Amino acid sequence: MLKPQVIHEDNHLLVLNKPVAMPCVPDKSKDLSLFEWAKSYIKITRNKPGNAFVAIVHRLDRPVSGVVCFALTSKAASRLSDQLRRHLFSKYYIAICKGKLKEKKGEIKSWLIKDKKRNQVIIYDQNNSPPNSKFACTRWELLEERGELSLVKLIPVTGRPHQLRAQMASIGAPILGDLKYGYGPKMYDGGIFLHAYKLSFIHPTKRKEIDFFARVPNKFQEYFREISTYLKNEEFC
Repeated sequence: MLKPQVIHEDNHLLVLNKPVAMPCVPDKSKDLSLFEWAKSYIKITRNKPGNAFVAIVHRLDRPVSGVVCFALTSKAASRLSDQLRRHLFSKYYIAICKGKLKEKKGEIKSWLIKDKKRNQVIIYDQNNSPPNSKFACTRWELLEERGELSLVKLIPVTGRPHQLRAQMASIGAPILGDLKYGYGPKMYDGGIFLHAYKLSFIHPTKRKEIDFFARVPNKFQEYFREISTYLKNEEFC
């Protein structure tokens, strides 16, 4: 398993590039989680004699790579959580999907329920959604096509579990390598072709908007190496 990369570090924040197949928090697999790695990193690099304060602000699914932010103080944790609730925490993803999209851009609105036993999300439309379902909204933009594959930018408006994976599958464009939502076989080191490449929010103490970028894995470029002008853009590199 690849090691996380440190994107940014200050007194209040630790921003990491999570590799594929690494869980964000400890799970039943007992594999090293990003949270545990972050605590160990802070404890060692800052010579903390006791437990280091590290709070996870948001998460990525295990097979998804990309930028993840941790708070290193209670003040930062509180303020960043408040930004999440107020939709001031912006996340940007890039994905390779199987299938051709009819439009160049769009918005997916649906209602989701998490089946905890299967660890899978079930999608409903507004007319048949159960009372306990959660509204989800994702904006998408088609960047490039190659045969039956589409390179897509995704911006989640809401932050539901498996939202991007389930919603893209619901419009006939499942994410490459995502067996759970309809497109296999597994082909990417225990991961899928979904990467969180950018994170934007207001710094908890400096009170100014900041952007963090996580380099897109080389596997993406291998699939679009001949035509992908987008993946050569410094925003993704």
